[in-house]
Amino acid sequence: MQMNRLALAAAQIEDFGSLTARTVVAGVEALCDPFGALYLPQTRLLVISDLHLEKGAAFARRGMLLPPYDTLATLKILSAVIARHDPAIVVSLGDNFHDRVGSAHLPDMFRREIAEMARGRDWIWINGNHDPDGATGLPGQSADELHYAGLVFRHEPSLSAGHGEIAGHLHPSATVRRRDKSVRRPCFATDGRRMLMPAFGVTTGGLDLRHRAMAGLFERENLVAHLLGRDRVYSVRFSNLLA
Repeated sequence: MQMNRLALAAAQIEDFGSLTARTVVAGVEALCDPFGALYLPQTRLLVISDLHLEKGAAFARRGMLLPPYDTLATLKILSAVIARHDPAIVVSLGDNFHDRVGSAHLPDMFRREIAEMARGRDWIWINGNHDPDGATGLPGQSADELHYAGLVFRHEPSLSAGHGEIAGHLHPSATVRRRDKSVRRPCFATDGRRMLMPAFGVTTGGLDLRHRAMAGLFERENLVAHLLGRDRVYSVRFSNLLA
């Protein structure tokens, strides 16, 4: 799946809109794109979630080896997203880094790349459970949550205050049947009241929408999964997903 996103990042696509899915969250129009980013055209606001930058480095500090290319690949895809949408505001919904020291230890080459992407834009780093202390030495500002344009942007979804919420943390995914086999994909999940974002980082896993961690977050009769397919975003009602 991640290789597909990397290929898409490098592709010349004239009709990018045909690859996306449109939805509405608390009355606000939103565009789910195949990279895993959400774009709000009325405010030119771009939302990404769970980048988990420097995950490989965090594992290495604990004596566990992962391929060291996660930050490079994630930022390459993010750069393509920003070039497509040219947002005025970027909101990153927490777990921006895989641990508390990830941003402080970020290599200069990646620091420069983020600075270039942030040039001329407002950039908000929402604090996550992996990186609760905010981003160090990077453009923009850190916050626990952001209230803007009738929506609230936070890392972990709230059971008690879900209307108008855009959240991450749970890395939603869903399974469908295609050509006599089951296919599991990351997804945007929304019932029109709130949305959960897919994880953007290239080495992140996912939780199925039927997982107990999702209990009580959605009105299932209105729930739609916008899946990141191989070629575009596919929208599937919850009742049509595989258990």
